[in-house]
Amino acid sequence: MTEIWSQNAKYQTWQDVEVAIVEGHVALGQVPAEALTAIQTRASFTVERCEELEKETRHDLMAFVRNLSENIGPEGRFVHLGVTSYDVIDTALGIMLRNSCDVLLASGERLATEIARLAKEHANTPCIGRTHGIHAEPITFGFKCANWYAELQRNMERLRTARAEVSVGKVSGAVGVHAIASPELEVWVCNRLGLQADPASTQIINRDRHANFLNVLALLGAGLERIATELRNLQRTEILEVQEAFAKGQTGSSAMPHKRNPWNSETVCGLARLLRANSHAMLESVATWHERDLTNSSLERIIFPDSCQLADFMLNRLTSILAGLQVFPERMHQNLRLMGDLVFSEHVMISLVQAGMAREDAYKVAQRNAAKSWEGEDFRTSVTNDPDVQSRLTQEQIDEIFSLEHHLRHAGHTIAAVGLKS
Repeated sequence: MTEIWSQNAKYQTWQDVEVAIVEGHVALGQVPAEALTAIQTRASFTVERCEELEKETRHDLMAFVRNLSENIGPEGRFVHLGVTSYDVIDTALGIMLRNSCDVLLASGERLATEIARLAKEHANTPCIGRTHGIHAEPITFGFKCANWYAELQRNMERLRTARAEVSVGKVSGAVGVHAIASPELEVWVCNRLGLQADPASTQIINRDRHANFLNVLALLGAGLERIATELRNLQRTEILEVQEAFAKGQTGSSAMPHKRNPWNSETVCGLARLLRANSHAMLESVATWHERDLTNSSLERIIFPDSCQLADFMLNRLTSILAGLQVFPERMHQNLRLMGDLVFSEHVMISLVQAGMAREDAYKVAQRNAAKSWEGEDFRTSVTNDPDVQSRLTQEQIDEIFSLEHHLRHAGHTIAAVGLKS
């Protein structure tokens, strides 16, 4: 990803676009073929010379074109013929964003592999599900991972869609009406570069495409943050159901030698905020004055490379976290049993409803026995001895109510439904 967005790589992509435009002119009979050979052979640049020329031109693209022409010689007059700066810059940007999407998708697939591994390995590892931070009902750790996997797959599909939307170029001239460069040239050049020609550009490619791309990255980051936040919570000392890998000699705190902090997960959470901020900045750039202004240019030099690199870093960091994650099934079981059988209260209520009791009355029966449990009584014993329960449910039915296996009998459905059935 760093290579895609390096200054040298950006100029090289500009060169590829400029040469493709000349090739298109030659194909359409607008430039002599012998000029193309000279341009293809001699076209070159150096970042240092471009920067030197930019001090004079105060225009990065024209400094670059002048550097190419210096090295090409007389045939350099055909470089940048009939086009405007953003015919080159935005078309090159389409290539760079497309290539960045490919990197992100590959990194996403590696993360998906790690999540899938955990989901399948722990498909039958019971743990407590929590809502509002409070014990709710039993789930499995594999079920939790399958939920992460499904969300990541949706974000990957959004990224594939965004890739298609930003893989566009333009060779439509100063205000987009093809006053000099023909629509045929535009299509030829874009096809040559593996892009679609934007059907309705101005001096630039309209920024709704790019805003959507950064919104997709922000949403991807939010999904990664959700996983990282869960990992942080599960690493709390009083929970400690998982733990990030901790290397020998690693320092958790300068003051407290015992500390093992979830700093990798915290890093992912912090960077997600930057992705969201960058997406907001890009939304501000959708509106331009008339056929374009320069408000988008400065911020895009920051938010495009930064966002792509941040998203890729986050994907790879979370992959490494999960690859080294320690999972503690015994601790999960201990936490699951902290409230005894209270977590089966819904089963008590539903069974009474099915046995003919009004739902409100069934709720009160389960709740009053739960209240006794909070005061120290065993919930299952209290329910079993409750006259309203005894009059409607058999001992076999009560045993099923408090069966963890019965409660989790469909937990594997979600793992299979997201495509992870082993």
